[in-house]
Amino acid sequence: MKIRRFFGKDMREALSQVKNELGSDAVIMSNRKVADGIELVAAYDKEPVAKLSVPPKPKAPVAKQSEGGLPTLSEIIGDDGPDTLRALLEKQAEQKAAVAERVEAANAEAEKRAPAKPAPEVAPVKQETQVFDAENEEAELSGGGSLADIRAEIASLRNVLQFQLADMQQQQHSRLKPQQRYLLQQLCDMGISQTLAAQLVTYTPAECNEREAWLYLLKLLSNRLATNNDDILTQQGVVALVGPTGTGKTTTIAKLAARYAQKYGADQVALITIDTYRIAAYEQLATYGKIIGCPVRKAQSGEQLADLLFQLRNKRLVLIDTAGFSQRDSRLISQLATFGQVSGQQVKNYLVVQGNTQQATLKHIINAYKSIDL
Repeated sequence: MKIRRFFGKDMREALSQVKNELGSDAVIMSNRKVADGIELVAAYDKEPVAKLSVPPKPKAPVAKQSEGGLPTLSEIIGDDGPDTLRALLEKQAEQKAAVAERVEAANAEAEKRAPAKPAPEVAPVKQETQVFDAENEEAELSGGGSLADIRAEIASLRNVLQFQLADMQQQQHSRLKPQQRYLLQQLCDMGISQTLAAQLVTYTPAECNEREAWLYLLKLLSNRLATNNDDILTQQGVVALVGPTGTGKTTTIAKLAARYAQKYGADQVALITIDTYRIAAYEQLATYGKIIGCPVRKAQSGEQLADLLFQLRNKRLVLIDTAGFSQRDSRLISQLATFGQVSGQQVKNYLVVQGNTQQATLKHIINAYKSIDL
């Protein structure tokens, strides 16, 4: 049996070549696409076997042709295809066995002809050591490679999961109405987490317009804010307001002092400022104190602050106004150190920030002021 290759522009042309040159008894071994078209590998007998004069078999029903009008595999091989293919495989196995026997015989003959050389006694030990080292090195390389493959596979799975989660969130957002998607984007731009924003948006009434829905969302957010019962107006002692510039510390102190004076009297509250950086900071606080009717003092160091607190020890509430610095300003550290020099007094520090500050900025501010007890 011989094997030949045939090339055609398409399957029909290649099959036609096989049939014309080898006849209908040829066996199609494989087919694949190549650059110029289709390649077929066909097998056939060296000498065609004479056909026996037997009555013709009834023709089997024609099998359904594949798409494009091409014949199926059963049509190409025929009824005797499996026998011909089995014979081909058996012959190939016999040829491989014969080749292996010839190679083994040639190696044995070469060993007989080669002269025996006396090898030193250390050589086998060295050879075994080299083989052992090579095996260890190969094992280490294979182990490291497999570990790297596992890590790469885990990273790939993590990326796939993250992509699937993002895709699921995107599908959920795509089911929202245009107005809800707009409100969701507005909340996310404010620094609110996407999960919380999506929950809030689903609560907006469908009959509300854009402005009404936005006010409704802000009300939902305000109701979700957790507050404690630490009311300064009901306390006694020393209270300091700290925070970045422009958060309204001085104005808040004036409001607290005014309400405290209405409740307990102006003689029960006092104001102290340690803001020596801002122009007219003391004058502004002194104006508030004059309107309220309470004393206002100024401290430029930790020792002065301790002395003033001792002088005002009979006051029910002492409010301390501080300078506003950015969380990246180095002068903030020196101001915070002022509170560490106050001995014998329990100062309650309240961090003042703007309500519209984004979450990332809030974290930076809290980290900058974490050296004092808040």
